[in-house]
Amino acid sequence: MRPFFIFFCLLGIYTAQAQTNPIVVSFYNLENLFDTINDPTINDEDFLPNGAYAYTTEVYTKKLSNLSDVLSQLGTDKNKDGFAFCGVAEVENEDVLKDLVKQPKLSARKLKIVHYNSPDARGIDVGMLYNPKYFKVLGSQALYTALPSDGGFKEKTRDVLWVTGKLNGELVHVFVNHWPSRRGGEAASAPKRMIAAAISRRIIDSLQKEDPLVKVINMGDLNDDPINKSMTEVLRCKANIKDMKTGDMYNPWVSFYKQGLGTMAFNDSWGLFDQIIMSQGFTNKKTEGLHFDEARVFNQPWMIEKFGQYKGYPKRAFSGNLWNDGYSDHFATVIYLK
Repeated sequence: MRPFFIFFCLLGIYTAQAQTNPIVVSFYNLENLFDTINDPTINDEDFLPNGAYAYTTEVYTKKLSNLSDVLSQLGTDKNKDGFAFCGVAEVENEDVLKDLVKQPKLSARKLKIVHYNSPDARGIDVGMLYNPKYFKVLGSQALYTALPSDGGFKEKTRDVLWVTGKLNGELVHVFVNHWPSRRGGEAASAPKRMIAAAISRRIIDSLQKEDPLVKVINMGDLNDDPINKSMTEVLRCKANIKDMKTGDMYNPWVSFYKQGLGTMAFNDSWGLFDQIIMSQGFTNKKTEGLHFDEARVFNQPWMIEKFGQYKGYPKRAFSGNLWNDGYSDHFATVIYLK
């Protein structure tokens, strides 16, 4: 009987170790992931073979491969399967995401997709890639963001993607955002981002009214830093878990930002626009199941530009209008749940 006893002891140890592997959640702006087909309903002319970026099939194929290099490594330092789900921004349509998950470095995971076409004038949307081994989608919808008219012109922007699902068996609500840019200046454009922030905040308020410890993850390219009012006032984010009150969200990226760490750079200044925040359900240790453990900016050396005017920045896909054989002008962000 002794060999069987040893076998079952070892099996118990292995099982315990497997259960302690963290769940990985990530976000990545894919920087203009267009296909090469002209869509007359959007402004995609620059990203065509005869467009300003000479966006040929060869370029598109290489961009997909490069992005898969990043996506395939997100979180694998702590979980060999990588992310349970990853919010993405700047994708033209569902077809480009289908092409992306078929890449050799990702295909074995059998990733699934959640995507809706947004009214954005450029035709870029948000979406979600998820591993059905860890995440099961129960429902999803696109939340329209109505911006005020500017001089009679109604500006169109990205929808907010709301996905409800079971993460490792737990009910979780996920919001994927890509808020309006800072075009026209940070201060002048700030009200637009506050409007966009309020879209998910209203839903979160209603969810927390039913269950104060509901588990919510809100992520995206927010075009705002962790200290901006859209984060601190509209989403009611706190930098420290001990300071959270009922209804607050936890933002682990404040400390990163104050240390000068970012996910994108402009005019030699770092911004931390790509954030993943969470509700008290993930920070209150009295709740069962998954809890926040750690946050990281995924900024590997091979993702950093070594030469030219963008030296030290994220190695972008294009430098000006020329193919740069890079990844994105943003780094990815990751949180670990245990």
